[in-house]
Amino acid sequence: MARTIRRIQPITPPAPALTKVAAYARVSSGKEAMLHSLSAQVSYYSDYVQKHRGWQYIGVYADEAITGTKNTRPEFQHMIADCKAGKINMILTKSISRFARNTVTLLETVRELTVLGVDVFFEKENIHTISGDGELMLTILASFAQEESLSVSENCKWRIRNNFKKGIVPSITILGYRRNIDGVLKIEPAEADIIRMIFTNYIGGMSKQAISNKLNAINIPTRLGFEWQPNAIGYILSNEKYAGDTLLQKFFRLNHISKRKCPNKGELPMYFVQDCHEPIIDRSTFEQAQAEIQRRTEQLKPRADNRTTYPFTRKIICGKCGKNYRRKVAASGTKYEKPVWICPTFHTNGKAYCDSKQIPQNILMTVCAEVLGLSEFDEQVFAEQIQQIIVSEANKLIFMFHNGATIEKSWQDHSRRDSWDDAKRELARQKALDRRKK
Repeated sequence: MARTIRRIQPITPPAPALTKVAAYARVSSGKEAMLHSLSAQVSYYSDYVQKHRGWQYIGVYADEAITGTKNTRPEFQHMIADCKAGKINMILTKSISRFARNTVTLLETVRELTVLGVDVFFEKENIHTISGDGELMLTILASFAQEESLSVSENCKWRIRNNFKKGIVPSITILGYRRNIDGVLKIEPAEADIIRMIFTNYIGGMSKQAISNKLNAINIPTRLGFEWQPNAIGYILSNEKYAGDTLLQKFFRLNHISKRKCPNKGELPMYFVQDCHEPIIDRSTFEQAQAEIQRRTEQLKPRADNRTTYPFTRKIICGKCGKNYRRKVAASGTKYEKPVWICPTFHTNGKAYCDSKQIPQNILMTVCAEVLGLSEFDEQVFAEQIQQIIVSEANKLIFMFHNGATIEKSWQDHSRRDSWDDAKRELARQKALDRRKK
């Protein structure tokens, strides 16, 4: 009797799924030693994860020089997003205090990760959050960590405020000075020349914007290497340190958890120390600058009649920088006496920052009337139908209707010859004769 032999292929059991493991590291200061510690943590976790069988190394998420506040740590947020995307099964971290500084944030995050099936292992405390008693232990230990943070914060505040009473300047970054080991500000000559130029130009009539444009044009950066902005010029002009004085505790930290910096408006005492270091600006010049700041502030105070809104207010958007066009009327008798709508970036900073063209209001109204099919501009119809106008390029507008429709419209600038009538020609001829007589 013949036998049939059937070959059966052995069933290979599927390989167990690897646990996708990441690590989180953080240092609370940007000092060189702390950043070296961060580098060491990254190397340690990289080696540690890759030595474990069954673990798949995802990477190390690391925040530098950031507080323990959850919302201000970009890498922490990136890690949580990857957990939600299923890229991570386990997170390793050194301790509770590295993960979060307050109990509420810690528990909220851990619970969120537990629902996602993500385990967090705290090495120092030897706690797995996925375990049964993990949350209980975390609650107790996190409370201790939070109180420890508060104690450290209060000790630091006491030391800093004690130094304030003695007139000792804290760690500071300021153009024109360097702080020596005794806490005294010493002049940095090259930077001091920039400070003197700023004061001289401002007292001479230049605006803060014009001064910042000038410094940027000659490639002089700020103390931290950025481009100059008007608010940086204003900070220098009003800083008493340039006159040799120091006002201490202008700001304070709201609390040890958020660490939000707040201006001191009487919540805490301030300490004024006069003639505590060598001035860059003599007192007379400094006081003259303060008087000029006050004069310009009073001059620019909004008046009731300046709050007028127009049909095009907050309707015209610059397609190049995204700012709202604003209305401008030059002084009577000047070249651009008629109202125009202009990009504020171009108007304030110049063509180098935005080369959008201004639009005469009469042309704007004519073009709007044509788009709306009207014989003349109607403010009410315009408000009811037009949502926005985008200035895409020179002499070209994109009208966006409330119903979702869009219309592109362009126009030709009038030749100066076409705008001359007999009265203007006679006025020009008379001015020419007057110049010859002089």
